[in-house]
Amino acid sequence: MPFSLLPREEEFFDLFVEVAHRSHEAAGHLVGLFTEPERAVYHAEQIKRLEHECDQFTHEVVNRLDRTFITPIDREDIYRLAGDLDDVIDVIDGVARRTQIFRVGPAPEGVKQLTMVIERAVGALKGGVEHLKKGDGVMKACIEAKQLEEEADTIYHDALGRLFDQEQNAIELVKWKEIYDNLERCVDQAEDVANVLESITIKHA
Repeated sequence: MPFSLLPREEEFFDLFVEVAHRSHEAAGHLVGLFTEPERAVYHAEQIKRLEHECDQFTHEVVNRLDRTFITPIDREDIYRLAGDLDDVIDVIDGVARRTQIFRVGPAPEGVKQLTMVIERAVGALKGGVEHLKKGDGVMKACIEAKQLEEEADTIYHDALGRLFDQEQNAIELVKWKEIYDNLERCVDQAEDVANVLESITIKHA
């Protein structure tokens, strides 16, 4: 059974939606960061702006939680969802910062593929968060996000193998391996969000 919320309690979910939308937008800029190298600075700046906005919304969730006596779902779930959602865009921002610090050149195909999967996974999470108020459609979004995590895992391992086979420059190898590792972390964080959404939905079924 879908669960409903009192209007005064919907503020938590409205804030989650704001974070999810900005995270998805940031994931789109992450794709652009590696597919449009001539606009890399722009994409990195947009990711930083969105990450800062998400931090503000996350802080507002915590502040409102401290002021709310009765919450629509368990307090621990609100904390977990807020933290895990924020972690997704934090990792995206971390990747963007590394591209600037490392002064990377053209991205390997595996990097581009991973960013596209990340964008789809974060898009699935956005859909799940949007449906959280009523409870319907959340599980479908979670399943999609988890399937994309498996797809990303395969891409990650195949791409790392090619990197070690083909890259002769040790410094470039270290740079791209760290970027690959952080892209994989981003997908793992997205799966963590899916797990929290799934848990909340099951509790209130």
